[in-house]
Amino acid sequence: MRIFYRVALACCLTIAFQGNATAADVKKRHFFMKQHDKSAAYTVQRVSVRTSCFPTELKTILAHIAERTGRTPVVTSGHRPRAGKSQHTNCFAADIRVPGVPVRKIVAAAASAPGIGGIGTYCNGIVHVDIGPKRRWVHC
Repeated sequence: MRIFYRVALACCLTIAFQGNATAADVKKRHFFMKQHDKSAAYTVQRVSVRTSCFPTELKTILAHIAERTGRTPVVTSGHRPRAGKSQHTNCFAADIRVPGVPVRKIVAAAASAPGIGGIGTYCNGIVHVDIGPKRRWVHC
């Protein structure tokens, strides 16, 4: 019986504190969602992959790749503070994989992205993209 009263009280409080949403509130929420579209353009392979420090330019590149390939890229490696002279040290690079998309198509999409710097490919199907100086490599 106590549970019934608790649930009823919670419902009453929710209804009481839920004010009528004005048009301004709805517009604010809609704007907030639009602001985060670029971060929704990629996912991470593991929770431990650091992507919170990605600059807007890198997020734009990942969004461009997602748009061109029609699939969401999976970031396998992001910020690595002890990566030496790599762009990963400054959080300017991402190693990605796009499931179901050939590496050549990923590289072509990355090459046409605005602000792209380095593009590298590895034997295991991972593609490196960064916003550093323009360069290309294949490690296989």
